[in-house]
Amino acid sequence: MPPRPSSTLQIKGKKRHVPVDTEGLLLCAIVHAADIQDRDGGVLLMSTMFGLFPLLLKLYADSGYREPKFQEGLQRVCGQINVEIVKRSDIGKFVVLPRRWIVERTIAWLNRCRRLAKDWECLNRNALAFLRWASVRLMVRKPCKVFK
Repeated sequence: MPPRPSSTLQIKGKKRHVPVDTEGLLLCAIVHAADIQDRDGGVLLMSTMFGLFPLLLKLYADSGYREPKFQEGLQRVCGQINVEIVKRSDIGKFVVLPRRWIVERTIAWLNRCRRLAKDWECLNRNALAFLRWASVRLMVRKPCKVFK
């Protein structure tokens, strides 16, 4: 019997990078393989957003984007953006952090869609299409709640 490959080679997955505005609505998104680190995916995301939002000056990010490689790549792609890292609290219990809960809430809203709750899609472009479809659904429903 041939040796089994390690379990890390058998794991397939995707990462989603979703920048949102202050209301929690999706600005842009990318989906890529899970073996790409957050800092590299963040630079890829910012390069796709380059030119779409010229008035964007501040970016709040989690600790996965703290590394100097991300900062250098971000300065290369779009130099005017200031990045502020929002760190988790050291306390063992859940603490609401400023600006971080907006993205977490948006991810929770998006995960209500069955197609996004698990990694069903084989192609990244299909996963991105369903992510955008779910965000459009959120954007359409939000104004409806305001006007009721």
